[in-house]
This record gives sequence, structure tokens and C-alpha cells, in this order.
Amino acid sequence: MQQQAIHEFLVRYFHANNCEIIENKPGYLNVQLTIDLDKELMNRPFYWHYLEKTGGTPNPAKLAFITNKQHAPENAKGEAIYFGSPRLHQIFQSTKNLAGYIRLYENKSPMAGMNLPLIPWLGLNMKISYQCDRKRDVFKSIGLNLINGRLLDGFHDRLLQLPMTPKIPDYAYTLSPLIRPGSGVARVHSFLSSEISVEDHTWAEEARKRWKKDLDLLNHFYEGIDEKTESYETEKLALREQYEPKVNISIVNGGVFYITEKAI
Repeated sequence: MQQQAIHEFLVRYFHANNCEIIENKPGYLNVQLTIDLDKELMNRPFYWHYLEKTGGTPNPAKLAFITNKQHAPENAKGEAIYFGSPRLHQIFQSTKNLAGYIRLYENKSPMAGMNLPLIPWLGLNMKISYQCDRKRDVFKSIGLNLINGRLLDGFHDRLLQLPMTPKIPDYAYTLSPLIRPGSGVARVHSFLSSEISVEDHTWAEEARKRWKKDLDLLNHFYEGIDEKTESYETEKLALREQYEPKVNISIVNGGVFYITEKAI
């Protein structure tokens, strides 16, 4: 995810949660949180508990982000935010908590005297976690045409280019999906699994080598002991949990998006 895409995502996130955008400049964003979003992001439960008990005047926090240091205003102060940063991860999780599913329609005027058909797409933002004694997360946005089954990578970025609205526009109608959303989720999961299966898995092989090295060391430590103790089994299991390569696919959020035939 590029820095400009992160900036646009943050603007949409705070707008969607009714926050006032105080400043929105290239590389810099300053927002006034609502009470609900302060509670969601700022981790100060004792402050809010005290206010609720005393009836005090709430003072939600402001947040300033530097999304691109090169383009930000001179002397701008704020939290650097980038792909992989703890704050962006927190906001991704918040998006999942607050709006795991959405339905939007392309806001396009039809030709005079004609009604505009809108095609349903399932859009899923997915997280692929490669885990061993190290961890790497990759985010994918996949779209699935619920009429013909076409799959599209980078769906979210394509969607950002379209004017979307939560209400179906006048003179537009939706086509009924031939693929159920539940079946669509399974197709996307299968598509990502197939992609992962042909990737370079050197990382997993290296993890198994490190696992074997530590397991050999553990066995050497207990060498000569006929009956392995409970602590040996515990340590052996801990090594497995630490090193065993795993790939997890999870949904961050998603929705059904009704768009025109040639929009993407």
C-alpha cells in the first residue's frame, strides 16, 4: 500500500466515522476525533469512566498524521504512519470492528430515457499472515464478479476511482447475483490459497532448519535421561509453536458493490 493510498484510506475512515478533518494537506492529516472514536483508538478507559461518573465535559483527542514526510508542510508535527506501523494496524482492526461489511452503489447518471444496470461485485480486503518464529503480513484486495465469476486483484484501489454512494441512484437497478456471497468468499479463499501454494517457500524451509537446530539442542540437554520429564514435553511443544510454518488467511472487511459493466 503506497503512502498516498494510506492517506486516502485515512480520510475515508475518519469521514465515515463522522470526525472533523481539521487539515488535509499533501502528506499531512489532522483530525478531531469523536467520543466514540477516541474510545476506539486512544486507549484511555479511566478518563472516560471518570467523566461518565462525574458528568464532566468530554474532550476527545485530536490526531495528526504525517503520511509522507517529503510532501508534508514544513515543521509539521504528527505521528508518522506507514504500512506496517502499529497505528495503521490498529485502524485496520478498528475498520474491521466498526464496519466489517458495507454495501455501495456506483453513482453514475444513465443516458437519457434509459435505466442503468449495476453488476454486483463481492469485494474482500484480506490479510495473509506468514508465521513461524518470524511474522510477515501481506494485504490483498480481491473483487469477485457475482455474475460471471471474474476475479480481480487490487479491487479496492480500482474502487477508489469510482463515485460511490450508500443509496441506489435514481434510474439504476441491480442485477441479481448468480453466485452467493458465501460461495464467493470460498472462491476468493481458494484463489489466494492457490497463489500461495506456488510461491517461494524458502522462509518455511529456513524456519524448519532453525527448529531442528533448537530441537537437537534440547534433545542433547536431555540426553541420557530415560524418561523424559514433563518440562521436556513442554519445551518441545513450545519449539513447535514457535517455529512451525503456518499461513493464515483472514478477512479484514468487505462488502457488495454494485457497479456498471465497464467501470473496472
